[in-house]
Amino acid sequence: MRSIIVAYSKLEDAKKIRAILVRHGLNVNGVCTTVDRAISLAGTLYGGVVICGYRLADGIYLDLAEGIPDSFQILLVTSPRNVDDEVLPANTVYLPTPLKVHELLQTLSPMLGEVPQRRKKDRPAPRNEEDQKKIDQAKEILMARNHMTEPEAHRYLQKCAMDSGTKIVETAEMVILLASPG
Repeated sequence: MRSIIVAYSKLEDAKKIRAILVRHGLNVNGVCTTVDRAISLAGTLYGGVVICGYRLADGIYLDLAEGIPDSFQILLVTSPRNVDDEVLPANTVYLPTPLKVHELLQTLSPMLGEVPQRRKKDRPAPRNEEDQKKIDQAKEILMARNHMTEPEAHRYLQKCAMDSGTKIVETAEMVILLASPG
C-alpha cells in the first residue's frame, strides 16, 4: 500500500483527518503542519498521497506540490473560494469543503492505487425451470420421508451440496434417484 501523509496548519485538524482514515482501515505514515516537514517525510517514503489544506504553517499547497517527490500526489482539501479559477498542478487533486467522509475515501482510493471493494460477488445465473423443478421434487421427497419443513429440506440440500462439492441441482438429482423405486 502506498503512503499517506496528512499536512494541515492546525495539528488538531490533521489529527482529525488521520483518525477518520485510521477508522476506515488506512495507515497514515505521518502528520505535520509545515511544507518543509511534509516534503522531508515524503522523501523518506516510496510514494503515496499528501492530504493537505490550502495553507500550511510555512507556505501554501503550491510550495508542497513543487517540492514533493514525483511519486507523490496531493489531495487538496479546501474551500472552493480558495481555488476559484486557479489552475491546479498536475500532481494535485482537489476536494471541496465541507468534507464528507465517503467523498474523501472515494477520492483517496484510486490515488492510492486501490481497487474499490464495493463489487459484490458475481451472482450465479438464475436457475432454469427444469432445475428448479428437480430441486422442488427433491425437497418434497425429503419433506415426506424425513418429516422436514420446506426450509429445512432446502438447507439440507444446500449442506449436502456444499459437503460433496456439487451443485444443488446435482444433489437434488441424487435424492430423486435414490428415492425412486427399483
